[in-house]
Amino acid sequence: MLYIFIISFLMILNKGASRDEIREQASGELKNKFMDRHNKNEKRALLFYHIIYFLGFIYSIFLPLKLGTIWFYIGLPISLIGLIIYTRIIVDWITTSADVPITKGTYQYSRHPLYLTPFIIYIGIGIASASWVFILGSIMLIIIPQFFVLPEERFLIEKYGEFYIDYMNRTPRWIGIPKSIKK
Repeated sequence: MLYIFIISFLMILNKGASRDEIREQASGELKNKFMDRHNKNEKRALLFYHIIYFLGFIYSIFLPLKLGTIWFYIGLPISLIGLIIYTRIIVDWITTSADVPITKGTYQYSRHPLYLTPFIIYIGIGIASASWVFILGSIMLIIIPQFFVLPEERFLIEKYGEFYIDYMNRTPRWIGIPKSIKK
């Protein structure tokens, strides 16, 4: 789990922009425009999502894995698949310019893989440790984003225009097979 936090931090620092540009975006007009899109309940959902994510991380440190059981052998590959997908997302972020939305790699199959992969990782950990509490927390990680992805998409439509609308028309919100582009 520490891997996710370290890589996420590095991903933010290297998003095709200098550190000064990222700092300016994080503290400036872009952040204000983005957060203004969220109403009070959406902001609460976003905060709740991050709290569940953080608590899951802390809980996973103390959670014993059920080594040698069927739970472990089912949960481990699920978590590893999630980590591989998460690593691919990071590569997509780093190799895409900040001027265009990310539409390659895992973003071909989901408009929000960054919200989907923690669910996969946490479900795998929950199964590998046979922890129903962790599995319930994981399920919350996939339900809560339903409340705050729409304002994000409105923001991206405003920022990228017709390009993002075309991307939305061919790519499912969560997971699926991309639609072919009709010309």
